Amino acid sequence: MDKAENPNKKMSTVPRTAATVGSSLIPLINKLEDVLATSGVKSSNFDIPMPQMAVVGSQGSGKSSVLEALVGRDFLPRGCGICTRRPLVLTLENRHPNSDDNGVERGEFGHLPGDLFYDFSQIRREIQAETEKEAGCNKGVSEKKIVLKISSPNVLNMILIDLPGITKAPVGDQPSDIEARIRRMILAHIKNENCIILAVSPANSDLATSDALQIAKLADPSGSRTVGVITKLDIMDRGTNACNFLLGKVVPLKLGYVGVVNRCQEDVNKNRSIQEALACEEQFFHDHPVYNGVSNHCGIPQLAKKLNQILEQHIRKYLPCLKAVLKSRMHAAMKELKTYGDVVESKIIMSISRKNKEQPYWTFLEDTVMELSTKELFGGARIHYVFQSMFVKLLEEVDPCERLTDEEIAFALRNSSGLRNVLFVPEVPFEVLVKEQIAELSNPCHQCLLIVNDELIKISQACESSRLQRFPSLRRHINEVVQKFLDDAFGLADTVIRNIIKMETDYINSSHPSFIGGSKAVELAEQQEILDFVEVPIPEKVQISQTVAARSVVNGVSNQGNRPQSDDERPVLAGNLLLTEG
Repeated sequence: MDKAENPNKKMSTVPRTAATVGSSLIPLINKLEDVLATSGVKSSNFDIPMPQMAVVGSQGSGKSSVLEALVGRDFLPRGCGICTRRPLVLTLENRHPNSDDNGVERGEFGHLPGDLFYDFSQIRREIQAETEKEAGCNKGVSEKKIVLKISSPNVLNMILIDLPGITKAPVGDQPSDIEARIRRMILAHIKNENCIILAVSPANSDLATSDALQIAKLADPSGSRTVGVITKLDIMDRGTNACNFLLGKVVPLKLGYVGVVNRCQEDVNKNRSIQEALACEEQFFHDHPVYNGVSNHCGIPQLAKKLNQILEQHIRKYLPCLKAVLKSRMHAAMKELKTYGDVVESKIIMSISRKNKEQPYWTFLEDTVMELSTKELFGGARIHYVFQSMFVKLLEEVDPCERLTDEEIAFALRNSSGLRNVLFVPEVPFEVLVKEQIAELSNPCHQCLLIVNDELIKISQACESSRLQRFPSLRRHINEVVQKFLDDAFGLADTVIRNIIKMETDYINSSHPSFIGGSKAVELAEQQEILDFVEVPIPEKVQISQTVAARSVVNGVSNQGNRPQSDDERPVLAGNLLLTEG
């Protein structure tokens, strides 16, 4: 089923008349929401609870047709016999027309969250399928509700409930106590004090024995929320009329009665629209010699008007509460306004914003502030301590050989020579190993950058003017500008650090005077061995002297004369070093 096909197709337009329930109240509700928005009260925090409307009546009385006419949409199952076999809870949601979908009407079922229906004929088929899924295909009835939400800019936020019709004798798969079950089901919905009851009775039956009025009286003994609806006025016997019903002379109701003419089954089969049916209804009452005199009690538009008046009275009950909320908000706003002092001209505000610092920023860096702290380092002194002590300590803690093992060095040397033996120490593995150690300097540099940035933020907060406390918005904006400036500077400094580390790793300067390598490294090693030889006991000196004699090979001197050396004793030249294999 293509639920999301072109939203503009197969969609009836809503008539801008009072024929739909709540249509005349939409501008009023929108105006109230605008008042709440301008006063700073969120509409979600103060929502006027609209009453529910439940349609009750006997089977075949025309309940569903009345509900469709009030909504202005043709979406409920129709046919012979019992059609409404599960309670349908219809939630109308007012959606502004400037939404992403341009306010196109759509439906969504509670059992299919996320699936949007733009075609009301698809909604009808889904109601039928869901009803058969739960209640079967043979007249069965279920108490499980079908929840449907219709979103449109042309409806009022409210809930309409279509209930199964009261029946006397069970048919099909209905249980023997079907009447008692349906009555319990209806009472469970209409006993809510916030529910308006539309008691639907056909005109060709005795109103005194109306099932709808009887069950409505059980839930609403006072009749303060029951509206009588007389249907099928066009099929009464000739010479009879329902004027006594409409005028409340048979069974009086506080809210009165309204007579309507619904679409017949032939109209449904011919796909006659609700708008066309309303036009035919209007013509019927206009031409009828009796009903023409009681036109204020006849027609779907009159029923919608009566229901709109009930809703308007319901809204009026909440206006005092809304007024109290607005007054409370205004009182709190005036009280807050007094704390800000007298009205300040825009020129003074500009002067404060230009000179929002009681002490210039640089005074904290140069330690020339009026009040020096004796508790902790702050400002420039703190930054100086970071560079001279903390940063130096972080660098000294970096051990270049901590993660460098002899095995890694050996593998690097062998991998650089490939198939050949190593005669000289190649530069490639040396640079690879050194670059890895230089990269270790990045972490302490970035730690120092973070500490300095935090200190600069503290300085900005410390030199803020106390006069800005009167202008929280201006103060917040200035702080945002300063924070953005520091963030941009932080990014630039971070980039500089990365570039310096990258430059150091790109070129290894082995010609630097401080660089130790080659013969200098051998000389330092020999000096260290001599010192160790002097300090060790006599028995160990014999072994060390052999090592020193072997080291003399480095300078081209051999204590073994011209004796040929074995393969195990043959020295290997590596740069300025001669290493003895074996």
